[in-house]
Amino acid sequence: MLITSKGKVLYYLISIITFMWLYPDLFGQTKLKDSNPEKQYVNRLAKESSPYLLQHKNNPVDWYPWGDEAFQKALELNRPIFLSIGYSTCHWCHVMEHESFEDEQVAQILNDNFISIKVDREERPEIDHLYMSVCQAMTGKGGWPLTIIMTPDKHPFFAGTYFPKKGRMGRPGMIELLPAISDAWINKRDELIQSANQIKKYLIDSNIKKVGGQLNQTILSNTNSQFINRYDKIHGGFGAKPKFPSPHNLIYLLRYHNMSGDKTSLLMVEKTLQQIRLGGIFDHVGFGFHRYSTDQEWILPHFEKMLYDQAMLTLAYTEAYQITNNQLYKKTAEEILTYVQRDMTDKRGGFYSAEDADSENEEGLFYLWTIEEIKNVLNSKESELLIKTYGLDVKGNYIDEATGTKTKKNILYLKTPIKTLESKNRLNQILKKLHSVREKRIHPFKDDKILTDWNGLMIAAFAKAGDVFNSDDYIQQAEKSAQFILKNLTDKNGRLLKRYRNGNSGLDAHLDDYAFFIWGLLELYEATFDVTYLTEAIQLSDIMVNEFWDITNGGFFLGSESSEKLIVRAKTGYDGAIPSGNSVAAMNCSRLNRITGEIKWAEISDKIFTTFSNEIQQTPSGYASMINAFLFNSDNPKEIVIVGSGKNSETKAAIKKIKSEYVPNKVIIFKDTDDPLKKLSPVARWTVTQETIDDKTTYYICQDFACKIPTTDLNLALKFINE
Repeated sequence: MLITSKGKVLYYLISIITFMWLYPDLFGQTKLKDSNPEKQYVNRLAKESSPYLLQHKNNPVDWYPWGDEAFQKALELNRPIFLSIGYSTCHWCHVMEHESFEDEQVAQILNDNFISIKVDREERPEIDHLYMSVCQAMTGKGGWPLTIIMTPDKHPFFAGTYFPKKGRMGRPGMIELLPAISDAWINKRDELIQSANQIKKYLIDSNIKKVGGQLNQTILSNTNSQFINRYDKIHGGFGAKPKFPSPHNLIYLLRYHNMSGDKTSLLMVEKTLQQIRLGGIFDHVGFGFHRYSTDQEWILPHFEKMLYDQAMLTLAYTEAYQITNNQLYKKTAEEILTYVQRDMTDKRGGFYSAEDADSENEEGLFYLWTIEEIKNVLNSKESELLIKTYGLDVKGNYIDEATGTKTKKNILYLKTPIKTLESKNRLNQILKKLHSVREKRIHPFKDDKILTDWNGLMIAAFAKAGDVFNSDDYIQQAEKSAQFILKNLTDKNGRLLKRYRNGNSGLDAHLDDYAFFIWGLLELYEATFDVTYLTEAIQLSDIMVNEFWDITNGGFFLGSESSEKLIVRAKTGYDGAIPSGNSVAAMNCSRLNRITGEIKWAEISDKIFTTFSNEIQQTPSGYASMINAFLFNSDNPKEIVIVGSGKNSETKAAIKKIKSEYVPNKVIIFKDTDDPLKKLSPVARWTVTQETIDDKTTYYICQDFACKIPTTDLNLALKFINE
């Protein structure tokens, strides 16, 4: 609902719509023409690149992609806009399509009375964010599919999510709702326009961030306390069902524990990571994580697999391994990366976006097993062991989310960890058999578009894991992907583009594209010490500041200065399924400040904190990634400069040892004495005077604007690093 001070904004409109729903016969319903059920439709979406839009190309709805043509047509015909936003692997988007958008009766109402626009939220995040905030304000909740009805000049006056064809269980249906809104547009337009203007004012007001005061150390413990209050002590994770892993929150808690020594924060992370690894939300057969759990215990997943989840969970498990040395965390991170490399990587290096929850029009079908199927695949001893270990049942352990009934199908999950090495080995062989059989099934739809922002996250994950696990393969994968982005998703001016698919690149990049890809480049620099990645990160950061920075109030807008102008230019620091672009940008700028010595980067990150400080103080756990960036700055970050020969085995071993230490509030710079071009000097001028002592590998450790005495003693250097 809208906040109290603005609660009157949409009250009148909601009353109108409710009245229309309760008394639909008071409003004239559009007369429908006869339709031919055999007719094959092809609409404008057939020319698009987005897999989500292409899924709707044969709908009888006369869809338009977002663009001038649609809005001009709406003005010409004097019709409202019906805006539908979703993504290709969204289960309820599929349901609404089958129920409503494939239905000729619904299509005719839309075609006769509205201009209908389809938007892929993954390609147009600024549009999605703007109208999702409307939905959340009007209804108190949001999600996809997102349904917005608005004026031809893009001003919304109605919002919701999923609507069936016919009303049920208190939810209006399309054939009742649409005629009522159409009638209101014709006969009560002044009221709708008034409401739309009020909504616009609300959006403008909510996107003006009143600069607050400086954050202080108390915000760190306050954030931790909020997580403690929401923590599920029995099953791990936070809050009630549905439950999301939210790995960026776990990363914050790991770093807070490292700074404070607080044992509860580490306990919460470990319990959560262990439970989701045991649960059905983890794909025990083919690896990778499903989107979220529909139950409290992490057993029953919503089955889509998103690239960004794989990236962020890899980072969480990798850092957990660093701090605990628990091999389960390393194994899980490696399994995630196995899945990504095997199933989600284009041969040219980019990473695909997602895999659907549905196959053969049934959610989870690809991942579920009957006891009969298990026994047909395995021998009796293998079947018995698998059934006992993974909680399988003749009646099925998988419960349909909508009906709450058992389906005779099973999802694999563990109640307790497998303890003996013998059992692990036996079960690994059994799972390989199941995987081989499962691969012959009809696979879920794969969204093969390559997005710059999510690829940036995945590059960061591969680079970080490669660094921590000493895997050249992972680092090479990160490098290949980064080169793909630099080659295929940058324009002639060095600006990023958003999406690549089928040989074509396009769409304006958003804040997240810059912030996340820069993150990936910074991780790659520390993994390889190739100055090229650092240089690219700096150049893209400069573009990001020029194109997205709010010079008046601070913080970064979601859309660039040169991109399409929406009714407001949105700005947010709140974390959703992934960290906010502003949060990641704040961390990037903090790291660049420590690497380059340039004060401008520190000033930008500090300004981001004050821009969002009022909101952070109200709900700190919703800004965990930004507070994580603040923690980096406030926990005496260290600049570690290693000077030596890149060919020297002693130097290599020293670098490996330093990297093995869990010191998240650090940057590592390697000054290679074998580099005749001295490529580091122009980007980190403060390192120019740092040389080897007696031709030995030399360590310069700086902290709190002061440097320790340089040393050639690795143990002394490690002591300085861990102080």
